Formats: sequence, C-alpha cells, structure tokens
Amino acid sequence: MPTLDRRDDVFVLDLGAGENRFHPDWIAAVGAALDEVDAAGGPRALVTTATGKIWSNGLDLDWMSGNPQRRLDYIVSVQQLYARLLALPVITVAAVQGHAFAAGAMLALAHDFRVMRADRGYWCLPEVDLGIPFTPAMSALIQARLAPQTAHEAMVTGRRYGGTDARERGIVDHAVAEDAVLTTAVELARSGAAKAGGTLGAIKARMYAPVLAALRDATHPLG
Repeated sequence: MPTLDRRDDVFVLDLGAGENRFHPDWIAAVGAALDEVDAAGGPRALVTTATGKIWSNGLDLDWMSGNPQRRLDYIVSVQQLYARLLALPVITVAAVQGHAFAAGAMLALAHDFRVMRADRGYWCLPEVDLGIPFTPAMSALIQARLAPQTAHEAMVTGRRYGGTDARERGIVDHAVAEDAVLTTAVELARSGAAKAGGTLGAIKARMYAPVLAALRDATHPLG
C-alpha cells in the first residue's frame, strides 16, 4: 500500500512495491496522502515514486471484473484522483523508476513534471490493444498534457516509450540513470516548494479548467 514520508520541504509518496494497480483501497490511500500534503502549511512539494520494476500498471481489472455493478463509481474515483493531483496547489513530480502503463501512465501525466529511468521501463497507453476506449475525461487529460502529435501516436498505436524516447517527445522532462531518478525528482520538487499555496492552485485550476470539469463529472463519467 502507498506510504508517505517527508524530507524537509518535499513529501515522498511511495505507491508500493507491486503492480500498484488502482484497487479502491489503494485509491483511498493515495487520496489520504494528498489530503495530508494539501493540509500541510509552508513550503512543500510532492514526489511520487514506487519500489521495484513497476511504477503503476493502472486499473485493477480483476477487481473491476469481480464488481461490475460498481464499475461507474470506480471510474469516477479514478478520474477524481487525477483531478485532485492535477489541481494540487503544490509542485508535483513523478519519479518513474519503472513501467507506467495505461491508467498508471495517465497518473504520471497528472503531475507537473516527470523524471523517468533512461535505460529500462516503459511509459505506454495500451488501451487500443486492450479494447478499452479512453473516457472523454481521460482523453482530455492526455491531450492537455502532451503535444498533439505525441498524444495521437500514443493513443492510437499503443506504442511503448522508453525513457529516452519519452524525453524526446516531451512525455517526461528528464530521463536519467536508475540511481538518479528519485534524487533528480526530489531536487526538482524542492526547487519549487516555495510556490505552494493558493496562487499556484488558482493557476492550475484555470489552466486546466475544462479537463478538471470533465474529470470531476460524476454524472456522466463515460461521456
């Protein structure tokens, strides 16, 4: 399960050591961590990392198949988690030390910045191969955070991007050696810790207003 630690002005959220799929309990734990970061006073920033070869593999498809009657509520909770992170009034950095797939890849995009391991691990949106179309809100998030050509390629081909390719296409901001992923992310977060607060929150809210409205729509999550 996710755990939250603090290193001076930088909160470090470890998503876990497994596949870090979005089980409802996992979503609740991440949400509680974001509550803590949001409520803290003074300079602060957030780094989201994980332990092992996977950053996040996205939706918990086994849970979804076992709980079909709760599918819509589940999608709402996932999209609201994206909205919460996208609008969080602190600088957020994803330290992607391993694979980020599907909904996990979108979670990375909801951060302000991304640092990825250069030599191993993939960022990928495989929905076209899984036969799972993006919801309108998920499409809006991806298209808001990536250049049009990159968003198109990633969404319609399901291409797997290694760290260097991801950096060249602007999916991530830095591609570094394995042992530098977390330290680079923490330093990047620390450099923006003093910006935390209402002004940063207002900038994000206005910048991504249409995306946030779509992500927070609990009435028509599938369009």
